[in-house]
Amino acid sequence: MSGFSGIRSYTADVWDAWNEFWFTPTNPATLSAIRVFAGAMLFYTHLVWSFDLSGFFGPNGWLPSQLMTDLHQYMNGGVDSAARANWSYFYHIHSPTVLWIVHIAGLFVFFFLMIGFFSRTMAVLAYLIAVSYANRITPGAYFGLDKINCLLAMYLMLGPCGARYSLDRIWRLRRGAPREVPPSVGANIAIRLLQIHICIIYLFSGLGKLQGESWWNGWAVWASSANLEYQYLIDMTWLAKHPYLINFLTHATVYWELTYCALVWPRLTRPWVLMMAVLVHLGIVVAYGMPTFGLVMLIGNLAFVSPETVRRWVDPVANRVALLVAGGGGQGRAASAA
Repeated sequence: MSGFSGIRSYTADVWDAWNEFWFTPTNPATLSAIRVFAGAMLFYTHLVWSFDLSGFFGPNGWLPSQLMTDLHQYMNGGVDSAARANWSYFYHIHSPTVLWIVHIAGLFVFFFLMIGFFSRTMAVLAYLIAVSYANRITPGAYFGLDKINCLLAMYLMLGPCGARYSLDRIWRLRRGAPREVPPSVGANIAIRLLQIHICIIYLFSGLGKLQGESWWNGWAVWASSANLEYQYLIDMTWLAKHPYLINFLTHATVYWELTYCALVWPRLTRPWVLMMAVLVHLGIVVAYGMPTFGLVMLIGNLAFVSPETVRRWVDPVANRVALLVAGGGGQGRAASAA
């Protein structure tokens, strides 16, 4: 009987822990900060398509519509499955004028998401638009950056991403909303899902590296550093004189990715794991010519920063911006816009 009671008590504790993990209301500061940075990244990375918009997204550009449709039909084994896997409104645009109108409208959506203007609506539109861009260029020009962009936009839809650091917040204050933003279950769910997704990305990235001989032999970092295509701000070929450092950096990267999903949760090890994330991804920014990918991964890692820490860093800046937006008459309430 005591054994049955113990099992029942353990099951109840597990159930309570599950509910606490997913459904504890949390301050939406972290989710709102992610919205600002993710919106900025979405705006910038889609703005650069403007330099050759017709070349990439036109029906007869570098990636012709018919070629991409046939390719996806071949890869997915049928017309129906190809249509489901490769939805994009760009396949229905045949006029250069319409293409530019749709492109500019998308940029406005990303910008409005960044500043928090009708945030929840913009988050939904931003996700659909980002997916449409990504599907149109898959697999010809589809990379990790596009995947993380879509991932961040997807989770922003699930919670009150405009509760802080937004024009929506300033307007709510002007209409008499409480100065303190209430905790939100939706914000917690969105952050938890994003956290788990980031853990899965790093785990499978590490497992993928284990299939490569260069990662086992310890020279994969050198292979990237010696590649002229990856050299950006710093010439990393000086590593050739330090083979042991190359070995250490290679194996440390694999170890960090494989253990990220376990060590990022305890409070004792989380700061070290996130510090390593900053070093790895800033290294990608500085040394390997992929600044947008390195920065977007850091935006994803922001999900593991507590709302209290985010508010300590962001609130002073947000309050100054809110004062500028609100003007002299609304300074009292605008100071609480963060």
